[in-house]
Amino acid sequence: MDTLSSVFSETIRKALALFAAPTHITGENVYQEADKQALALVDGMVEHLALPGSGLDGMDNLYDLLQKARGGSSCLLLLEHYSNMDLPQFSYLLRKEDPRGAEINDALISIAGMKLNEENPAIAVFSGGYTRIIICPNHPHGNSGGAAEAVQEKVDRLRMININRSAMRKLEEIKHTGRIVLLFPAGTRYRPWDPSSKRGVREVDSYIKNFDYMCLVALNGEVLHIRQGEMIDDSVSKDILRVTVSPVISCKDFREKAMFEAEKAGVEDKRQAVVDAVMRRLEEMHNAAEQKRQKKAI
Repeated sequence: MDTLSSVFSETIRKALALFAAPTHITGENVYQEADKQALALVDGMVEHLALPGSGLDGMDNLYDLLQKARGGSSCLLLLEHYSNMDLPQFSYLLRKEDPRGAEINDALISIAGMKLNEENPAIAVFSGGYTRIIICPNHPHGNSGGAAEAVQEKVDRLRMININRSAMRKLEEIKHTGRIVLLFPAGTRYRPWDPSSKRGVREVDSYIKNFDYMCLVALNGEVLHIRQGEMIDDSVSKDILRVTVSPVISCKDFREKAMFEAEKAGVEDKRQAVVDAVMRRLEEMHNAAEQKRQKKAI
């Protein structure tokens, strides 16, 4: 095992010993506060892997979004998603870039899938340092025809409904209280061997519809590289990490424009068209930032 992989594994080992968030999610614990000890450990790893030239562009845009949130508006951050280090990288560079970053970071609440807590303790380490609301993605169940399987499917579905109802109640409770809701619109990490993994999730349109303002966030550079297999098998490297934040966008205006363009183009699924427009904008931001990042690497 090389030195960087050893640092990665050792960080996970230490965090697993400290991480106290519940692993079994119910309707009673969908809201989970950040574990500061886990945050410190993951911060240390990002600091070790981020090369000189790493940083964040668009701090004023983020602070503008925070002021709108503090004024009572509901606010979203929509981030690209390449690895389970995306949120740690964003949070670390946010706080390192500017004193205002700590205020913004404290206002963030991430929407996290249930598997981050339940399926792999190593993955839970990387979400445990950040305040989050847990949801259960609505995946279709197979039907084997067996009585026992049918009963279990019903139990699982009822649990999923309970978790998601609790999560949505909590979201409604906090969305006008000066907090910013952070969401990965792709819903999963981008897997280069599966181009469809970069397409936005249709349900993200509901967030855009029900929030007032948003910023889009492009992430360039990777220190954790996804492989086919478990996260613990991902490879680690040092890199120049750049975060680019768009100006504040009116959710209503963005959504109406995307739907109008979809109507003109004869697109039937206008909700998906809204999310596709988000992903196109993120791709444009990413490509522009990558050109600048490559110059820093020379």
